[in-house]
Amino acid sequence: METYSKEHFYDNGVFNSQKAKDAYFKMMERFGYPISPLLKTDEFWVSDFSQNDFLNAGMGGIFWINNVEQKYFAHEIFLLPGQMIVEHCHNQVEAGAAKMETWHVRHGEVYLFGEGDPTPENELPIKPAASQFAADGITVHNCKTLKEGEISSLNRLEARHFMVAGPQGAIVSEYASPHYGEALEFTNKTVVF
Repeated sequence: METYSKEHFYDNGVFNSQKAKDAYFKMMERFGYPISPLLKTDEFWVSDFSQNDFLNAGMGGIFWINNVEQKYFAHEIFLLPGQMIVEHCHNQVEAGAAKMETWHVRHGEVYLFGEGDPTPENELPIKPAASQFAADGITVHNCKTLKEGEISSLNRLEARHFMVAGPQGAIVSEYASPHYGEALEFTNKTVVF
């Protein structure tokens, strides 16, 4: 399994999206995940959430479909080992209802954080990115492990949540109601997506 340093993904402090994509492609190959031609286009995107901490706070993804008229959405999430999708929620907006989400772990495992009773710190399987604690970017502390093949859903509309990949990384399919960019709210106000 490839290991990376933070510096690998930044050229003079600027995030290098191609290096990030290449790291995800290597992970996909390791998992035996089919790399479709669409994944080789700009439809496949990567982000460090403008945190300059890609290995800890970042993700790759592709929206297979976002059909607002028929109200369905399919998204693939790619996370390197220990990588975190920063805490966020999906609010109701003029364009449409708040997004409801279900996650299906295809490869690897994730630690899903959301609302509910806090998981005792000594029982956490992983610690979320320190940079997000420092930026007041974490408010939910209930942690649930999802292994390959398992599914879980938001406990309610507009619930704050985030996930962290396990030690092998993770590929997660998301099934949801439509995604509206303006509905996406990050807890850490320095995040840009």
